[in-house]
Amino acid sequence: MQQRPGTPEPPPGCPAHGNIQLHGASFGSDPDGHYAYLRTLGPSAPVDIAPGVEVELVTSYDAALYILQNPASFVRDSRRWNALNEGRVPEDSPALPMLGYRPNALFSDGAAHARLRQAVTDSLATVNELQLVRQTQQSADYLISRFSSERLGQAELMTEYAQPLPLLVFSDLFGCPPEIGDRVIVGISGIFTGTAGADQVLGEALMELIALKRREPGHDLTTRLMQHSAELTDDEVLHQLVTLLSGGTAPLSAVIGTASALMLGEDWQAGLPVEDAVTQVLWNYAPIANYAAHYPTHDVELGGRLVKANDPVLISFAAANTDPRLAEHREQLSAKAHLAFGAGPHACPAKDPAFVIATAAVESLLNRLPDIELRVPFKDLSWVPAPWSRSLVALPVRFTPRSLAPAQAPAQNRNQTSAHASVHRHETPAVAPAAAPRSAGAPTSRPGLFSRFLAWTRGE
Repeated sequence: MQQRPGTPEPPPGCPAHGNIQLHGASFGSDPDGHYAYLRTLGPSAPVDIAPGVEVELVTSYDAALYILQNPASFVRDSRRWNALNEGRVPEDSPALPMLGYRPNALFSDGAAHARLRQAVTDSLATVNELQLVRQTQQSADYLISRFSSERLGQAELMTEYAQPLPLLVFSDLFGCPPEIGDRVIVGISGIFTGTAGADQVLGEALMELIALKRREPGHDLTTRLMQHSAELTDDEVLHQLVTLLSGGTAPLSAVIGTASALMLGEDWQAGLPVEDAVTQVLWNYAPIANYAAHYPTHDVELGGRLVKANDPVLISFAAANTDPRLAEHREQLSAKAHLAFGAGPHACPAKDPAFVIATAAVESLLNRLPDIELRVPFKDLSWVPAPWSRSLVALPVRFTPRSLAPAQAPAQNRNQTSAHASVHRHETPAVAPAAAPRSAGAPTSRPGLFSRFLAWTRGE
C-alpha cells in the first residue's frame, strides 16, 4: 500500500495479527513515532502491550478523558479480562504483574474503591508539606554526599540519585525503623529490576511494619492507614502500602531524572523555575506512559471501532498529553490539565506530594552542585524500552567535587514528636523492636541504604 505524504510510516507489527508492538527496542527507541502512527488509525487502536497480549490503546486526549471520567461504563477490576480468563495470556507474561488483579484501590470499583481510596487520601492529607520538603532535601543531601566527593566529579544520576531518593522519602513517611526500611528498599527495587523473590521480601517487611505499628503506633502514613475509620484489615493496609510504593517511587524517579536532564539540557531557557521543568515532564514525558487498564461493562464504540465488553482498554497518557489536537488550545489549558496523574475517580491521590518531592529533589541537586552539567546532549539520552513508563536509562553528569555534611536538626527537636510531621528521622530508633541477640559466630550484615542514611543524619 502506498503511503500518503506526511503520514507516519507504520512501525513493526506483530507477525500473528499485525498489531503494532508497544514493547521492545523498536518502541523504546521511538515511542512518539509509534503514537503518531496509531493516531492515524483513530482515537484508539489494538496493540500488543507484551508478546501475545493484545489491548486497545487510547491515544486521543478527549477519548482518554471520557473513559477516565466514566466509571459506569469502564471499570478497573481486571478479573473481568476475557483473554486472561480464557487462558490466552501467557503465564509468564510481563504484562501480568502490571495488569493482574490486586485487592487495592487501583483495581477496585464502586463502594469498595471509595472505601479504600478514602483511607489513602485522608492519610496523605495529613502529610505536612514543609516537613515533606525537608525530608526530600535531607534525602537528597545524603545521596549527593555519596557521589559528590568520592570520584572525579562524575556521577550517573538515575541509579545514584533519582531512583533511591523516593525510596528514602517513602520509607521515612511510612515510619520504617532502619532494618525494615532497608528491606522495603531492597524489595521494591528488586521488583522493578525483576529480581527473584523481591515481592516476598517486600511483603514480609511490610507485614512486620504493620505488626510493629499495631503494637506501637506512630506519626506516620502506616499508622494513619491502620487507624482510619474505614477499618482496613492488615492485608488491606499491606496492599495499599504496596500500591503507594510501586505507583509512587518509579514514576517519581522518572520525573526527577527527566526534569533534571531538561534543566541541564542544551535547549532549556535559563531562569525558568524548577516547577516549569516538572510540569513540562508531566505533559511531554508522562512517567506512567501506558497503563490504567479499563474493562467496558458492555460493548462500546470508540471512534468507529467496536470494543467488546471485558476486553482491556489502556490509556496512553504519553500519547494523550501530546495529542496534536491539543496544540491550538494548549495555552488556554491549565498547567495541571495533563493526564500524567490520571483523571476521574481513580486520579492519583498523591499527585500533590509527588509534585512537591520532585520539585524539591531537582532544586536540591541544582543548589548543591551549581556547576553540574550533562556529559552528553539531552537528545542523545536513552529511554527505558518498556511500554509502561517513560524513564531515562542513565543520566551521566559532571561537576566540581565537593563535600556535603548533614544538616543537624535543633537539639530540642531530636527528642520530641511532632503531631503534624509525617515522621521524624530521629523517631525511628525509638519504635524499632529490640534486636535479637546474635550468636558469637553470627555474621554481621552490612547496613542497608536506609540504615546508612539514618546514621548519616545523626552524624555517625
